[in-house]
Amino acid sequence: MELNEVQKKDIFDKIMSLPVLNIFEPFYKKYKEGLLYLFFGGLAFFLSIFLFWFMDSVMHLNEVVNNTIDWVICVAFQFFTNRTWVFDGKVDTKKDFLKQAGSFTAGRLFTLVVEDLLIFIFITLLGFAKMPVKLAATFVVIVLNYFISKLIVFRKKED
Repeated sequence: MELNEVQKKDIFDKIMSLPVLNIFEPFYKKYKEGLLYLFFGGLAFFLSIFLFWFMDSVMHLNEVVNNTIDWVICVAFQFFTNRTWVFDGKVDTKKDFLKQAGSFTAGRLFTLVVEDLLIFIFITLLGFAKMPVKLAATFVVIVLNYFISKLIVFRKKED
C-alpha cells in the first residue's frame, strides 16, 4: 500500500515533503483539494484579469466580447489543471473523458452567462468602473465553479 502512495505523489506532494515545508504536510494533506483549487484558481484569476485588461486597454474590445474570449482561454486552463491536480479526474475511456469535458464546459457556460450578465448590467448599462466589476464577477464565478466541479463534474463514482 505504501508503494502505491509513493507512485501517486504528484509534484505538489513532492514539494510539501521537502525539508522545512514538510512541517506543513499534515495541513496540506488534510486540505489538499481546497488548497490546490485556490492555487490554480488564483492563477486562472490573474490570467483572466490580465486578459480582460489587455483586451480592454490594448485591443479596445467590448467588455462582454472581451469577457467571453477571456473565458474560452481560462476554461481550457482550468479544465486541465482541475482535472489533473485538483480533483484527480482521471477516467478510463475516451467516452468518459468527453463526458467529463462536456459537463465541465456546460458548468462553465452557466457561470459565463452569470458573469456576462453581471458585466453587462453593471458596466454596459449602469456605467460602473470595469475592473472592480470584473473582479467582483470573477469572485462570484470562482465560488460557483468550485461547487459545480466538486459536486457534478469531478464527483467520485460510488463503488
